[in-house]
Amino acid sequence: MSVSTLPVSPPLLQSDLKGLKRIHQGKVRDIYAIDADHMLIVTTDRMSAFDVVLPDPIPGKGRVLTEISRFWFDRTRHLVPNHLATRAGLDLATVVPDAAERSLIVDRAMIVRRLKALPVEAVVRGYLIGSGWKDYQRTGEVCGIRLPAGLKQADRLPEPLFTPSSKAPAGQHDENIGFEQVVKTIGADLAGRVRTAALALYGFAADHAAKRGIIVADTKFEFGLDDNGVLTLIDEALTPDSSRFWPMDTYRPGMSPPSFDKQIVRDYLETLAWDKRPPGPRLPPEVIQRTSERYAMALKLLTT
Repeated sequence: MSVSTLPVSPPLLQSDLKGLKRIHQGKVRDIYAIDADHMLIVTTDRMSAFDVVLPDPIPGKGRVLTEISRFWFDRTRHLVPNHLATRAGLDLATVVPDAAERSLIVDRAMIVRRLKALPVEAVVRGYLIGSGWKDYQRTGEVCGIRLPAGLKQADRLPEPLFTPSSKAPAGQHDENIGFEQVVKTIGADLAGRVRTAALALYGFAADHAAKRGIIVADTKFEFGLDDNGVLTLIDEALTPDSSRFWPMDTYRPGMSPPSFDKQIVRDYLETLAWDKRPPGPRLPPEVIQRTSERYAMALKLLTT
C-alpha cells in the first residue's frame, strides 16, 4: 500500500503505544525502540512556535510531514542513502500488531534504521531570508560568507549556501556555525561529504519544486552514519517544518513572501501579549484550519 492510499488517522497530539518503549519525544515526533537496529518514528500533529509546543494540534500535519518525507526519501536515493528500513518482514503490522493502536498512526509512522546522528544541522539557503537576511543587513555576510552589496530581502542568492548550525539541547536555540567549526566537530572529510550531500539534495529538490510552482527558499537536513561510516539522510526531508516553501506566483523580492508552513501561527502569536515561554497559548479554530490547509496544499503541489 502506498503512503497516499493509507487510511487517514485522527488528529494526534501525543502517541502512546503500549507494546513499545518510547525512547524520545521531540517537539513533533515520538520515537519508539523496535530492536537494536530499528526505531519507529511517529510524527504527531503537534505544532511548535518560538521553540514552544502549543496545546492545539494541527489536524493532518503529521501525515503531511510523513508523506512528504517519504516522497523525497524515495526520489533522492541516487544522491544519498536514507534511514528508511528495508528489512523484509519488518512492517507496521508486525511492529504494532494491535489494530486499534495502529489505526491512530497508520499514515504518520515510519520504521527506520538506528544510526549515529551527526551533531550538526545541514542548512542550505537559496534565498536571503530569516536569520540570513538579518546577518546580511548587519554585516553584509551570511554565516561568515560575504555576499554582493545591494541585495534585498528574499532575493535569490548568487548560488545556494551551506550554512550549518549546531544542534542545541531541548529548549535552546540552534546557533549558526561556520564550516570550519563543522570540520573541528566531525572532521574535514565528513564535513565535506555533508556539505556536498546537502547542496546536491537542495538543488535536486529546488528544481523539482520549481516545476510545480514552489520556491524552496531554504531547508535543513540531518545526517547520520551507519556502522560502515556511510553518510545517511535521517529525520525528515524537505517538509514545511524543515523548509521555507514559497508560492512562485506571489513571490516578490523586497518582502517576506507567504509560505506553506507555520507562518500563519507565528503571525497570530505575534499579536498576543505572550512572552514566548511555556505554556503556549491556545489557537483559534480559524488559525488551525488555515494552517492545516497550507500544509495539505504543500503536499498536493509537491507530490502530485
